[in-house]
Amino acid sequence: MNRACVLSEEVPPPAPRKTVRAFAERVLDALNAENRHITIVFCDNPFIRSLNKQYRQKDEPTDVLSFTLGETRRGTFYAGDIVISVETLEENAKVFSVGKEEELRRLIIHGILHLSGMDHATNDYEREAMLVLQEKLLKETAWT
Repeated sequence: MNRACVLSEEVPPPAPRKTVRAFAERVLDALNAENRHITIVFCDNPFIRSLNKQYRQKDEPTDVLSFTLGETRRGTFYAGDIVISVETLEENAKVFSVGKEEELRRLIIHGILHLSGMDHATNDYEREAMLVLQEKLLKETAWT
């Protein structure tokens, strides 16, 4: 059984925790993951900026960061943490003319794919295998 834990770092989550958790678990199921545990943390731009600077040497906020743990304990694989800036999520939704819920789902999927070992060199949604899969999962995985 896959499990997701949802936390907030001094910001309200952009959707009910129960909904976020259930969606993330459905994405893991769609990827045929088994006994996988992830944590999703919602934060503001200063928080994610500090992480981005510390771990990627980029002194700017970003929308989503993934931190792989990759540790198995008692039959459960602890994949790692996904950190999402609620502020940047909202900015992205406006810039890309999509709803906040759609952008939230996209960022959750994006983080899960990174924790699953996938990566992308560009943001080419038509050629990067990870991003193609991301958009496929976005269309096929129910929110509620």
